[in-house]
Parts: sequence; C-alpha cells; structure tokens
Amino acid sequence: MQETTLEGGFADAPRDAAHAFRACMNAMARPGRIETLRGATPPAPLSQAAGTLLLTLCDADTPVHLAGAHDCNAVRQWLAFHTGAPLAHARTDATFAIGVWDALLPLSDYPIGTARYPDRSATLVVEMDSLTATDARLTGPGIADSAALSLPDIAALRANHALFPQGLDFYFTAGEHLAALPRSTNVEDA
Repeated sequence: MQETTLEGGFADAPRDAAHAFRACMNAMARPGRIETLRGATPPAPLSQAAGTLLLTLCDADTPVHLAGAHDCNAVRQWLAFHTGAPLAHARTDATFAIGVWDALLPLSDYPIGTARYPDRSATLVVEMDSLTATDARLTGPGIADSAALSLPDIAALRANHALFPQGLDFYFTAGEHLAALPRSTNVEDA
C-alpha cells in the first residue's frame, strides 16, 4: 500500500467527521446554500470537499461508483482504506457515484428508488470547477423564497425532480465548497 493511501484522512476524526456531517446535512436541508467542507486531503482528482464528503457518508454498506478520471488507482485505494466502501462497477449498484457531470451521464443508469422504497436511490457527487449562486432558480422544501445555484444541466435536473418521490439526490463540489440539490427541489432557469 502506498504511503499516499494512508494519508489524507481526518486529522481529528471525531471532531472533523462531526463538522463535516453537519455541513453535508445543512447543504441538503438548505438546497442551493454553499457550505465550506474541509478536513480531508484526498488524492487528485478528488476535490477537498468531495473527499471529505466521501469520508463522512461512505462506509462498507455504501457501494461507490467512480466515473471517468475519478476511477483511478489512487482514488480506489484511498477510498477503500479510509472508508471501506466497496466499488460499484455497475452504476445500477451504486449508492454513491462521483465524477464530473459528463462522466456521470446518463442519469437513467442509477437507481432512483421505488414507489415503496424511494430512499433506495443513488446520490451523485458532481465535481465542478466552481460553485456560484447563479444560473438556476431553486424552490421547494428548505428554501424560504428561492435560491440560486450554478448547475451543469437545468433540464436534466428538472426532469429528475419530476420523478419525486423517486429520483436522485445531488451534491456539487468545487475545491472546499459544497452545495446540495435533493430531488424534492424544483429547478428553473434563472
């Protein structure tokens, strides 16, 4: 096992994990709100926020699909060592998936839950160049009036919302920033 595999986890695991969990939950509870998420130093191409999110939410019961450039030896070994999460080689088996937007497509390959068990769906972690409060107008639970967030494909995310209560949930990460878009959020052009 390479030395880099052993590095990059939480320095103070209980405290760092608690802070990261709170930021992840705040982001999901308040769609469009950009949170700062740090604590991990993962290998490239994972951003700090994406690595911290994976350390916080993934474990041996959450298969992770690595898409595109994120499916590399350094990320596979780091994820296995720090979380114990198995790799989901088929998108249909993923609880989490991570990559850039184009590498994660098509969204129809991921589980969206069932009418009886809508919680049996995937959460996609979309790595972005930046996150800004622009481009898309968000409304729905957790948003007082409306929020704005830069999103990669408004039409695809609007179609995902139409599947509610089924559908995918999303985290968007860039550097040390994180925002979330649950399936319950309505997405419109700004």
